[in-house]
Amino acid sequence: MLRKILYFIVFVLFLSACKTTQKNQVSLYNINSYQYNGSKKVVAENGAVVSAHPLASKVGVEILKQGGNAVDAAIATQLALAVVYPNAGNIGGGGFFVAKLSNGEAVAIDYREMAPAKAHRDMYLDADGNARTDKSQLGHLSSGVPGTVAGLFESHKYGKLPFAKLIEPAIELAEKGFCISASEARALNNLQDDLKKYNSIMPVFVKNEKWEAGDTLVQKDLANTLKRIKQNGAAGFYEGETAKLVAEEMKRGGGIITEEDLKNYKAKPRIPHSFTYKGYKIVGMPMPSSGGLLLHQMMKMIEDRNISSMGFHSVQAVQLMTEAERRAFADRGEYMGDADFYKVPVDMLTNEVYLQERMKSYDPQKATPSSSIGAGKLSGTESEETTHLSVIDKEGNAVAVTTTLNNSYGSRTVVGGAGFFLNDEMDDFSIKPGVPNMYGAIGGEANAIMPGKRMLSSMTPTIVLKDNKPYIVVGTPGGTTIPTQIFQTLVNILEFNMSTEDAVYKPKFHHQWLPDEVIVEKGFPAAVKEAMQKMGYTFGKERSGIGRTEIIKVLPNGKFEAVADNRGDDAAEGW
Repeated sequence: MLRKILYFIVFVLFLSACKTTQKNQVSLYNINSYQYNGSKKVVAENGAVVSAHPLASKVGVEILKQGGNAVDAAIATQLALAVVYPNAGNIGGGGFFVAKLSNGEAVAIDYREMAPAKAHRDMYLDADGNARTDKSQLGHLSSGVPGTVAGLFESHKYGKLPFAKLIEPAIELAEKGFCISASEARALNNLQDDLKKYNSIMPVFVKNEKWEAGDTLVQKDLANTLKRIKQNGAAGFYEGETAKLVAEEMKRGGGIITEEDLKNYKAKPRIPHSFTYKGYKIVGMPMPSSGGLLLHQMMKMIEDRNISSMGFHSVQAVQLMTEAERRAFADRGEYMGDADFYKVPVDMLTNEVYLQERMKSYDPQKATPSSSIGAGKLSGTESEETTHLSVIDKEGNAVAVTTTLNNSYGSRTVVGGAGFFLNDEMDDFSIKPGVPNMYGAIGGEANAIMPGKRMLSSMTPTIVLKDNKPYIVVGTPGGTTIPTQIFQTLVNILEFNMSTEDAVYKPKFHHQWLPDEVIVEKGFPAAVKEAMQKMGYTFGKERSGIGRTEIIKVLPNGKFEAVADNRGDDAAEGW
């Protein structure tokens, strides 16, 4: 408890210090972008927002106070993140939107990035057939057609307030600036060499001296881009001046996105991927997000195993969940991709007989080597720098949104004159069967590159319903670790009856089939690790953090408990 208190104090202090001379600047919504703090936990009566940055969470709550619903707040929060959290918040990337509306409707919107028209299956192979991951992971050629702006407008159909009102805080934050935190300063300093390498027009993020906590970041070009969106809607991004600037940037750097690619992009409403678990209904994203399907598989593999009796972080529970994770990810590599281009056998992959068969080789006494598992026999990547936000309102609307640029700061390319980072999502395709992407994910034919196709994702925005009403709204960044972290967070709450804070903060673990190793966070119980090593498990390099889970839980009294992850600058706000 003392550690949590100390962390909160430090969190507040470093966010409050700003070196700008404009310390009294206050936005339209009474948010001071030069002096601000954030909370890791709030309990609210009227609504709550949890996101990766305090300013973005504050924007979302202010929109709720202005009469907006959870969808409005989610849109405004995303736009604010595009300004204050440039390493993952974006308008140059894509994402997934999941909502449970007060009228009972469940909504899923796919605004994943798309391969340009000039993309082709072997575009990242050299003359000898070797994979050029440097081309798929950095620079102009690594970018897919951005989907975020289209997704914002598609989701706005379910909002109440004018879009112009929702984008105004982001415009102001970009135009007038905000004070950066210590972690943001470190990230920008580490980025300098890549920015100079992959940009011919130097963006505002390039600085001769080192960035420091309390420095002000002003983004005039981005503000102008946002103003064009405010004035012209989605066409303000996908057509006209902004589209021209993107196409010109592509030409300068050898990329292939054209004005026509941008004009042709459409966000796609999808049927949510839903399943039941011990009386709860869990709602998530369908393909091209693998997250909803993987979560379904993992939870069903353990449903009849009485995991609650094993206990949190017991050897038995961790081993069981590891084996479920391993088997689900083996299926991911073989069968999952954009369902508009490849027939993903969802019904077969979630069939209970099939899942029971997958677990027949599970031995509670020893590891099952990944080499002996492979994908299941059927009858008949992502970024550590993804970002997630969770929102709920007093009307009963709940929204979970996960967006990404893939790698931290995406392709490291900023559109000259437009001020936003482009994604490097092309690496999430299988650029060659058997060759892992930057996060070690293996893929095959199902996720091969094709023009107009959307790359497979691990993003897992999730809403848990209790009595058909929102109970938990949750998601996290973390690349391929996303589905396993949501899996563990839900098991922590639904099976181990843990507090929301502990469910998020306690050390997590991860297995993704290949490489055949368990990854754990710092602080993971050494005794459990040692016992599993004796059972035949290999452990990879320990991580300082896995994911950054943003969660809202509805309490028995109807209030909203919002918890932001303590692994970053994340903040919860409510009213």
